[in-house]
Amino acid sequence: MAKKLYTTTMTNKGGRAGEVWSNDRKWDFKIGTPGVDKDSTNPEQLFAAGFASCFNGALDIALQQAGVSGEPTVRAKVSLFQEGDGPDFHIGVELVGHIEGLDEAETKKYMAIAETICPYSKATRGNIEVNISAE
Repeated sequence: MAKKLYTTTMTNKGGRAGEVWSNDRKWDFKIGTPGVDKDSTNPEQLFAAGFASCFNGALDIALQQAGVSGEPTVRAKVSLFQEGDGPDFHIGVELVGHIEGLDEAETKKYMAIAETICPYSKATRGNIEVNISAE
């Protein structure tokens, strides 16, 4: 049986034209449609922030397990797609990693290991397109 490490709750009112907040109110955002409401955030930005942070944490674990030092950074680019004219939407993700002091090939090696550790990677595997690269 899995040991639960953490639970959080976010609440949204108004969908893409509303707001989202955490129960402790440390996070409170106006939500808007991507590319339309420039004074608000959108669900794709929130997903990108979560995926980049989670994957970078997994990358750090992979480096620690290998005894490799070097500061990792991960950039998550989340795109929103629409199929046809109807309400058939999906997202895709591009993850780009960099590890200070390592070349692209070595960075790719640790990115592949991180992909097996990251809970976001596990949750999205087979559900959305996720491309992983290094720089």
